[in-house]
Amino acid sequence: MKITAIKPYPAWSVWRNVFLVKIETDEGIYGWGEGGTSWRELGVKGVTEHLSQWLIGKDPMQVGRLWQEMYRSAYFEGGRVVTAAISAIDIALHDIIGKKLGVPVYQLLGGRQRDYIQCFATTSANTGEEMVKKAQVLVADGWECMRLSVTPGVDGYDAATFEPRIDIAENAKWLVKARETLGEKVVIGIDYHHRLSVAETASFCQKMPDGTLDFLEEPIRDENPEAYEALRALTSMPFAIGEEFSSKWQFAPYIERGLTNYARVDLGIVGGFTEAQKVAGWAETHYIDLMPHNPLGPINTAATAHLAMATPNFSWLEMFQRSEEIEQQHEQLYPGQFRAIGGKMNVPEKPGLGIDVDEDTIANSPLHPDNHIATRLHRRDGSVTNW
Repeated sequence: MKITAIKPYPAWSVWRNVFLVKIETDEGIYGWGEGGTSWRELGVKGVTEHLSQWLIGKDPMQVGRLWQEMYRSAYFEGGRVVTAAISAIDIALHDIIGKKLGVPVYQLLGGRQRDYIQCFATTSANTGEEMVKKAQVLVADGWECMRLSVTPGVDGYDAATFEPRIDIAENAKWLVKARETLGEKVVIGIDYHHRLSVAETASFCQKMPDGTLDFLEEPIRDENPEAYEALRALTSMPFAIGEEFSSKWQFAPYIERGLTNYARVDLGIVGGFTEAQKVAGWAETHYIDLMPHNPLGPINTAATAHLAMATPNFSWLEMFQRSEEIEQQHEQLYPGQFRAIGGKMNVPEKPGLGIDVDEDTIANSPLHPDNHIATRLHRRDGSVTNW
């Protein structure tokens, strides 16, 4: 079997821009993959087209060797845009191999470790009463793990204004109320999207009683592991880190130094199944569970669900709560899309990923211009801050 075509599709997909790849073979078997790095879809497309020049004609069954060639056969190896393209290709190749062998992808990764996937939801509400009420609805629907909201905005300023000290005071107050309301059995986390400094994060953690949060996600930027070491000395809060990491090498100091308690591996950035399994095995030796980052489209969700099925040290899979209207549109665009009901997701035993794409629709759905530019936050004084 040989690869005959690699088709990149940066496209608008119901509610957001995505980057999809379709790989075709001379046996008529094809596979779909998805890559991350939101707002850089055109850059990922360029890298994919570059890689396609020598992938055409190769045997898709040699997925591990092809990964090494894509990553290592360049002087300037790696980088998130490059690994996003590699990720999409790697996922599509696994889809092809599963279809060729007549087995679901999780069988290629070692077989099922569990009967279903436990997921966590995000309240997607403004900090305050609305956040707590939405959390109560999730609990009533059966969700046992959830991430509560962090909403930028300051009274009297535009919605893109973020002031850390104002925000952490408000969030800490409402998180304490959420814990009191939801009880001790519900797993509660929060994602600060690397918007804080070390001192601000420590202050935030100190404003809440121990046990208020079960995990704190990405509170500071990750370029400097020593900053996380300093933060770890100031708080015992469990950290969930890694959604921006594009290789096992980036995970290395965070795993080896015990800087993360949950590995937020993103299948669409880290290098697909081939690299994600290496991160999972490494994390397992340090008793760290995977809590996969899953912010993209249904192809990435399906792929990450297969990874979760085959990974022993897995905790929860991130799942956005979208309207029923969006879910129905997804089902038309992505036949066989995976859904989580009450925090649980079943993975079908279909060959490959078990999900398809309406190629004609996605090919004629250009990137949405308003969704193509990154959100840019600023402080009250006009200075730029992290999104």
